[in-house]
Amino acid sequence: MSEQNNEQAPVQENKVEQAPKGRTKKKRKKLKMFLFFISIAFIFWWFNNYTLATKNYVIFSDKINTDFRIAVLSDLHASKYGISNDKILNTIEKSNPDIVFILGDMYSRRSDDSLIQIPINLTKMIVQSGYTVYFIPGDHDTSREYINAISESGAHVMDYKNEITEVKGNTIEIFGIDNVYFSSSFNLKNAFDRDDSLFSILMAHIPNYQCYSDFGADLTLCGDTHGGIIQLPFSLGPAYYAETDEWFPEISGKRSDIFDKGIFPYNGGSMFITSGIGSYPIAARINNRPEIAVIDIKANQK
Repeated sequence: MSEQNNEQAPVQENKVEQAPKGRTKKKRKKLKMFLFFISIAFIFWWFNNYTLATKNYVIFSDKINTDFRIAVLSDLHASKYGISNDKILNTIEKSNPDIVFILGDMYSRRSDDSLIQIPINLTKMIVQSGYTVYFIPGDHDTSREYINAISESGAHVMDYKNEITEVKGNTIEIFGIDNVYFSSSFNLKNAFDRDDSLFSILMAHIPNYQCYSDFGADLTLCGDTHGGIIQLPFSLGPAYYAETDEWFPEISGKRSDIFDKGIFPYNGGSMFITSGIGSYPIAARINNRPEIAVIDIKANQK
């Protein structure tokens, strides 16, 4: 009888070759760096598009006796995830203006009813907080029902109207236009008689420097440009200027032709352009935060 061999043949195991620990650590480090830079880019984008700044400006005039302050807001382009009405109102209240000017494009052309209601509610909130509000439409927010709702909220709708009012002991005259396009014969002197002895403010959504200069209001308030959307660092102006279809226009030396944001003096007055609050068609602001402009109008020392 043969002796049985009780020893079993060794079972071969399929071993999975593991990546070296050093290589795994490098991958994890690269992933962490990638996520870090994505987070920084998101924070940078969010800060530039969804945080609200207050920009302060000062102009002087011989036509007023007592200093007063105005707040200017424009181009909200109301969106579901935009800057809230509460935030806007809180910013206005902190600046404590005597008059609030709204310069149009507070919703976008294809906005639904819920978005159109946002600027209506905002205007009501500002009026109910005790501020005098003057309003003009832009090239987007032209619905007659909307404009009627703004008027019913208590705002002064200035679509080719003018009004003389008292502000802190000063008599001022306010004009408003609703132009989207300008003909070659456009001349505001055909529409309004301006009393040159009064400090005057012209509200006009779309900048038209030469025509407003010819009219000669002491201060013209405009929006529409969104501040050039992308502003280069070191005060080098907008990356692209749609009016002349030109990239880096201020670097090329055409500074006098670039009306993007800020104060642009003319003989007897100034045109001011706010960069506005919202973005359209996409949130692409860089170095150009949403703003509420606060302008102090001060009496020249005599």
